[in-house]
Amino acid sequence: MRKDRLYFLTFISISVIFLIIASFGVKYFIKVSANQLIEIQLESSKREANEISRLSHYQISGGIDKQIVIENIQNTIANTHNEASFISVFDWSGKEVCHPDRTKVGQKVNSDQSLIKSLSEEDSSDKLYDLLLNQRKETDSLPSIDRISEIVYIAPVKDSDLIVAAHVNLNKVSGQIRKLKTSFYTIFALMGGLIILSSFMAVRIIGSYYEKQLEQKNTDLESELLNLSKLNTDLIAYQQKVVENTEEESIDSNIESNTENTKESSKKRILTYIRNELIPVPINNISYIYTENTITYIVCFNGKKSTSNDSLDDMLMNLDTSLFFRANRQFIISITAIAKIIKYGNSQLKILIKDADVEIIISKNKAAEFRQWLNI
Repeated sequence: MRKDRLYFLTFISISVIFLIIASFGVKYFIKVSANQLIEIQLESSKREANEISRLSHYQISGGIDKQIVIENIQNTIANTHNEASFISVFDWSGKEVCHPDRTKVGQKVNSDQSLIKSLSEEDSSDKLYDLLLNQRKETDSLPSIDRISEIVYIAPVKDSDLIVAAHVNLNKVSGQIRKLKTSFYTIFALMGGLIILSSFMAVRIIGSYYEKQLEQKNTDLESELLNLSKLNTDLIAYQQKVVENTEEESIDSNIESNTENTKESSKKRILTYIRNELIPVPINNISYIYTENTITYIVCFNGKKSTSNDSLDDMLMNLDTSLFFRANRQFIISITAIAKIIKYGNSQLKILIKDADVEIIISKNKAAEFRQWLNI
C-alpha cells in the first residue's frame, strides 16, 4: 500500500513539474514561432509591394496611361483580400484607387500611422504580434465577412502620386497563430503524456530494482546476524564449559576427550616482568597477550600488565590452544576474556574483551578458523 501511494505521488509530482515547465515553455515557443511566421508574411508583403511599385513606375515612365496602370493593378489584386496579406494602392490624398475589394475603392485609407512607423524597426514582428493579441477579441466579435487589416508597409511609385500599400489580414494571421497554438498544445500534450508515463515506468523499474537489492541486503544481514548470534551462543557455552572444568580441576582431561587437536598445557604459570621485578602469572588469569614495538605484554583480568621476552609464537607454544587463540599477528586472546563478537567489515569479526578498552580484529581468512575453535 505504501509503495502504491509512493508511485502515485511520484506520478503526480512528475505531472505537476511538467505542467509548470510546459506552461512557460509553450508560450515561449508559440511566440517565437508566431514571430517567425509574421516575419515571413511581412517580408513577402514588402517584396510584393516594392515589385508592384517598380513595375508601375516602369509602365508610367514608358508612356502607359496611369489609369490603365491602375486598372491592371486592380485586375491583378482582385479578391486577394481574403489572404493573409494583400496589396492596395492609394493616392496622396489618402483615397483608395486599387483594392482587392472593389467596394473599398474611393474610400479613405484608415490605418494606424504609428504602426507603419514601428513596423519599419527591427522588432516589427513583435509589434504585429502584440497588435494581434490586442485585436483578437475585437476581431472575433466581428462577422466573418468583415476583415480587419492593417497597412504594414508602403512603397511610393516614383514620378506619380500613387502609393503601394502592403496589408496584413489580422483575422487570417490570427487564425494561423491559433492553429499554431493548437499544434503546439497537441504536441506538448502528447510529449508530456509520453514523458510522464516513461518517467513513471522508469521510477517503478528502478524502484523495484533497488527494492530487490535492499531485500537481498536485508536477507544477507539477517543471515549474518544469525551466524553472529550462533557464534556468541557457542562462545557463552564454551566459556561456561571452561568455568565448569576449572572448578572440577579437570580441564585438560575434558578438552582431550572432546577434540584430537587439543594440546595439554605443560605449564600452569609463566614468568613475566614488571620493570626489573620477576612476576609469575597463572595462565588462568591471563586475559590477552599482545605485542607492541617488539615487546610482548601480558594483560590479566584484573587489568595488571606485565612484559615477557618471548614472542607471541613462543608464548602460544606454552599455552593451551583450546583456551587461547592467535587472533592476528598482534594478539592472543583467552576464551574466557571474550565479551562479545561483532561482524566487522567484509566478513571480518571484531572481538570485544571483558573489562578492557580494546578491540581485536579477526581477518576474513582467520574467521573460519576462529569459528571452528569455538566449536571445539
